[in-house]
Amino acid sequence: MNTSPDARSSRPDERPRSVSCRLYHRPESSRIARRFTRATLRAWAVDEVTADKVLLVVSELVTNAVVHALPPVTLRLSRPSAHVVRAEVADGGPARAQESGNAHRAPEEHGRGSDIVVCLSVAHGCRADHGTVSRWADVGAA
Repeated sequence: MNTSPDARSSRPDERPRSVSCRLYHRPESSRIARRFTRATLRAWAVDEVTADKVLLVVSELVTNAVVHALPPVTLRLSRPSAHVVRAEVADGGPARAQESGNAHRAPEEHGRGSDIVVCLSVAHGCRADHGTVSRWADVGAA
């Protein structure tokens, strides 16, 4: 796991508005991403209810990238405003069905992650750019 602040403040008492974490393309990356997210949200003084929503969204986005996409996987957390936490996961684009690990799964064992992200976010989306795909979700903070 490699972490870095994306935007540094000129004042030492200000927190970075954006941080990122490069993750291994492995199932345990969701757990690592949640740990990184929890520490970041605590540093940003995000309330517990919002933090729980963001943690679930991050878990779903990272799991989706690991199961359905090619490496690399990068998690980025940002605060576009005082009332929003954005979780964004970039990956290497869609994997073929036999590479994604879903070829032998029953339909009832997957497919709920997108619905969870939609329900917990105030906005969400996806964009493709130069061989990478980024999925993001904005979670409203109290």
